[in-house]
Amino acid sequence: MNNTHNESLGNVHGSVTTENKTGWRKLMAFLGPAYLVSVGYMDPGNWATDIAGGSAFGYKLIWVLFVSNMIALLLQSLAARLGIVRGLDLAQASKNAYPRFVNFWLYILAQIAIVACDLAEIIGMAIGLKLLFHLPLIWGVSLTITDTVLMLYLMNKGMRKLEGFIISMIFVVGMSFLVEMFIVKPDVIEVAKGFIPGNLFKGDKISQQMLYIAIGIIGATVMPHNLYLHSSLVQTRQITRTEEGFKAAIKFNLFDTVIALNLAFFVNAAILILAASAFFRNGYFEVAEIQDAFKLLEHIFGAIAPTLFAIALIASGQSSTITGTLAGQIIMEGHINLRIEPWLRRLLTRVLAIVPAVFTILYYGEEGLGKLLILSQVVLSLQLGFAVIPLIHFTSDRKRMGKFAINFQTRALAWGSALLIVALNAKLVYEQIGDWVNGTSSPVWIYAIVVPIVIGIAILLIYVFIRPLLFKHYDRPAIVPHGIANAITELNAITYDHIGITIDFSKNDTECLRHAIMQGGKKAGYTLIHVVETAGARYYGGEVMDNETQVDFDNLDKYVCALKNLGYNAQGQIGYGNPAGAIAEIVKDQNVDFIVMGSHGHKALKDLIFGTTVNSVRHMVNVPVLVVKPQSN
Repeated sequence: MNNTHNESLGNVHGSVTTENKTGWRKLMAFLGPAYLVSVGYMDPGNWATDIAGGSAFGYKLIWVLFVSNMIALLLQSLAARLGIVRGLDLAQASKNAYPRFVNFWLYILAQIAIVACDLAEIIGMAIGLKLLFHLPLIWGVSLTITDTVLMLYLMNKGMRKLEGFIISMIFVVGMSFLVEMFIVKPDVIEVAKGFIPGNLFKGDKISQQMLYIAIGIIGATVMPHNLYLHSSLVQTRQITRTEEGFKAAIKFNLFDTVIALNLAFFVNAAILILAASAFFRNGYFEVAEIQDAFKLLEHIFGAIAPTLFAIALIASGQSSTITGTLAGQIIMEGHINLRIEPWLRRLLTRVLAIVPAVFTILYYGEEGLGKLLILSQVVLSLQLGFAVIPLIHFTSDRKRMGKFAINFQTRALAWGSALLIVALNAKLVYEQIGDWVNGTSSPVWIYAIVVPIVIGIAILLIYVFIRPLLFKHYDRPAIVPHGIANAITELNAITYDHIGITIDFSKNDTECLRHAIMQGGKKAGYTLIHVVETAGARYYGGEVMDNETQVDFDNLDKYVCALKNLGYNAQGQIGYGNPAGAIAEIVKDQNVDFIVMGSHGHKALKDLIFGTTVNSVRHMVNVPVLVVKPQSN
């Protein structure tokens, strides 16, 4: 391996240059991750809760938005700190801290949250298409499955193009609401009064409704999958792994987070203020449906405001769907060590979200989508505790975080936020079960199904909180999807020229190396090729240096050193993202004239799910390819 790779393993997490820069140039080098995170704070789920809150209670819930944004700033900064200092995302850290069984259920809950988020984006996109083009909602919901193609196209074009698309969507949303603020002319004094906290626990019907919407706002603002996403994205910046390097990275990432999330707060506050000014002030107190908001805007203010409203709705939904997919990959790889093709993961998530949307339209009509949208945000809030509590534990751990463990004041604020979230959710669940019991003549199914599920989730939450306090875990090497390098013994060889050998750190590696040595002997040069396929690598390419990438560099170096000790001329090359494309690029750049690849021996179904790298490479290169099939046991 070259020196840069050796230095990267010990001193840096990524390859986006941040060193030797000062002032605003230094800040600009770190800006980026939080903007991708912030789009999740402006998705259609926020629209539904903000419109419902503004139309029903005027400006009274602005303080809930403000508090939610403060909590989001705190928790996202903790997620960034975890990724910077430990080089692990939240899912990877959880995998080290909790047993496999618990990680499985943490993954299921996180995946449910992502489906709920995707559901909000589907409904928002479908409503936006209907408002602009008069397309029936059932058609709009069905068409949203095609945005998978757009997402994969942008990701294959590289991170800069993807970031450009998302930033342009944020710009469209922001400008749309800036113009609408001038149109609706909100009452500035009443807006200011909305920042004064109100009582959500009076127990009356109005307070209960306000609590439900407030929890939806929290769930829509502090989104659990964004904590996983942020802890991974910050690792794309190159930092010196020293005390000064960590301090600088944490400081500049905090700037990034504050700027991006305050922009998201502006958008959310604008939506709520728009609803309060346009609907509550004019006597429309129950505008929970986005399409009703569009119609009322048209009735009150003419054609410009509702058109801007619909365009912003489509833009917010389209940008949010991309970051949700990236978070899904991070969660799947971190918690349960599973990697599948991006198109299939995206398709499964979208289908799981489309089914309840179609069911709601068919059986409850279009008016039921607004309630489903708010419900999706409440589901997000209910899952928050399972992401927040481990995050606070990990960033409080002085043994692993060292001097960068959060101080007492920050821990107190973080635990206070977690307690607030859990308490609000517990109250909501308790009251909802009570309403179900009182509202049905035969509540047996509630006691037989709902109550046991709630108890099981509560026990899991308590376990997630208690285990790090009672049982100290030991850091162990991350079991990345490829495995750990195997020992290499003396190999027989024949003569060849320059041979490329694909490495996946499985039991097949030794056989691939043996067959390659038989072709070239000690006179040939050997390039060992490994492709990093993590979530970050797929979209950031060589800019990423997350925990798995560091382990892969180390493992590949072991192979290279072992071959050199045996007298062979060997070097290592790391590729990023799509395996076939990365391998073909390395073959071309290094002038490799023979490739030895290992076959996974998948059946047809597994090839469909996990991909067929061998076949793709074979069609992308103009040199012979030797496929080594693993021997049967």
